[in-house]
Amino acid sequence: MDIKNTLFELSETSGASGNENPVSATALNMLKKYCPDAEIINGNVTGRFGEFRENLPSLILDAHIDQIGMIVTYITDDGFIKVGNLGGIDRRLLPAQPVVIHGKNDIKGVICSVPPHLSDGGKDVPSFDDIAIDTGFSKSELENMVSLGDTVTFDVKCRELLNKRVTGGAFDDRSGITAILYALELLSNHKTKYNVTVIFSAQEELGERGAKIGAFEINPDIALAIDVSFAYAQGEDEMKCGSLGKGAMIGISPSLSREISESLINTAKANSIPYQIEVMNGLTSTNADQYSVSRDGTKACTISIPLRNMHTPVEVIDLNDIEFTGKLIAEFIKGD
Repeated sequence: MDIKNTLFELSETSGASGNENPVSATALNMLKKYCPDAEIINGNVTGRFGEFRENLPSLILDAHIDQIGMIVTYITDDGFIKVGNLGGIDRRLLPAQPVVIHGKNDIKGVICSVPPHLSDGGKDVPSFDDIAIDTGFSKSELENMVSLGDTVTFDVKCRELLNKRVTGGAFDDRSGITAILYALELLSNHKTKYNVTVIFSAQEELGERGAKIGAFEINPDIALAIDVSFAYAQGEDEMKCGSLGKGAMIGISPSLSREISESLINTAKANSIPYQIEVMNGLTSTNADQYSVSRDGTKACTISIPLRNMHTPVEVIDLNDIEFTGKLIAEFIKGD
């Protein structure tokens, strides 16, 4: 499996929260190689891996498939598209961004920006009331192509940087999906010590809604939420961040299973897989929060891939960390 190409294909396919269909179709096709019965259930791409055997504990591998984006709320008389946010978008970066409106067909646009010549250069961070998208079309033309409620995503192409690092959009959490697919590749022709279900869950950015459905339906004994977390960059607090290229970040939190956290750490040590510790003092803001309290509770833990510039069109990861994460997952669930 080519990790970079898989990540790029997933990341460049649109799938804002609530409109994951395009990327879900891509991910479903990839997952069917390892889970032939995979299907989309209530927005979640779901499949069973390997032979299911009686009396084995059940385990879910989860990574969310949706990305942050915007939703069309209004078309002005001047032909500008007004939007609201889907998920936590940093409004500082919005002016002058190229975007794609996913209407009847994809339409290119740019978010309007006031030139510095016409402002003092120190304007406050814009609110979404200030945001408007220019497509070049008139209102009447747009009304034939765009409907209220259509989604909008940043117009981003992935690029290679130096030393196995790459940049792009939607690495949160298409990198987690890539890591799971790589783990399944490593597990091909191996038995597992769990009955494994894979869920690429919808609408995480809107409150972990897909994971809540999946947790209730599957009712697993163990759940691993594969997501991203903060990688250190200039100006940030090193104590609150992981590092690019130093392996998966294993979560420790009162809301997570300490048993599973320690088991993951021991697995990494036993197999010489680089890892980092991520300590959280409460909820994790990942899908693990839904699994841990579903029905009568699940032993949940997070495995996070370090990522810079989260929720922007220029997220940065190290491809080695996806590889390390996939290896950790595979070794954790591999049977004797």
